[in-house]
Amino acid sequence: MRTAAATPFYYWTCFSSQKPIAADPEQPTNVFAVKPKISLQKHTDNQQTKAGISQQFKEKILCLEIMGVDSGQALARNPSLREAPVDSINSVISFLQSKGVHIKDLGRIFGMCPRILTSNIKSDLDPVFSFLSSDLGVPDRNFRMVISKCPRLLISSVGDQLKPALSYLRKLGFRDLKALAYRDSILLVSNVERTLVPKLDYLVSLGISKPDAVRMVLRCPGLFTFSIENNLKPKFNYFAEEMKGKLGEVKEFPQYFTFSLEKRIKPRHMEVVRTGVKIVLPLMLKTSDQAFRELLTLKMSSELEANNETL
Repeated sequence: MRTAAATPFYYWTCFSSQKPIAADPEQPTNVFAVKPKISLQKHTDNQQTKAGISQQFKEKILCLEIMGVDSGQALARNPSLREAPVDSINSVISFLQSKGVHIKDLGRIFGMCPRILTSNIKSDLDPVFSFLSSDLGVPDRNFRMVISKCPRLLISSVGDQLKPALSYLRKLGFRDLKALAYRDSILLVSNVERTLVPKLDYLVSLGISKPDAVRMVLRCPGLFTFSIENNLKPKFNYFAEEMKGKLGEVKEFPQYFTFSLEKRIKPRHMEVVRTGVKIVLPLMLKTSDQAFRELLTLKMSSELEANNETL
């Protein structure tokens, strides 16, 4: 796989023997503009057609690799790429550039969502940018920022996914459209019934009232992005069974679920148990390693002095 180091692109080195010319990454560039110079012998019409298809396929693979996209993964995740006309792919690239997306961004964007390369501009892509502008108030100059943050927006149906998610989130109390656009856009590409509602229902199933559960996700939107089975459930089970924590603690500090169970929660809790001191949940998890050690030392000293005074 070629990396982002392949930019700025030297398309001519791939498709001809001409002297390489570096393309300006800030300006629209036709990725497939320069055709390869091939010396073909006489073949039958059928053989010429096959050769042409083969050459176009090689051309697509080469350009994907130059952009920094793993062509093997891209084809596996989007088989339609194999038969997609070169011109249609180039139209998608040109369209995204017209919306402010830079050439240097494309490798990451297409690598994450290769389906974008075979999207229909009129029915798939254009409605997304209209949604960003009309529903979220994103100015044209900031399209690049939003798309780079969440490329999945470009493969999400506005009518079936983006608008329903925005409507649901606003009903819950999400009012900051800028935050949804620039920071929490992953929520907009989440299915309401299959992803968002079950996460809220899980919090309620723990004994938390629905209004409190809603306040938790408003304070910590990341709760909507975590797997119930792989994240929320094991962390809560550890909190309840090993830490003997009270429900009110996670209600007040929902960020608890954002910390790694193995790398932060367990080691910090075991250290607290070892030293025998008491530290509130936010201090236990939010502080740096050095601050945490200093806090433990201070707590141990304070408790030792308190014990000496009682004696």
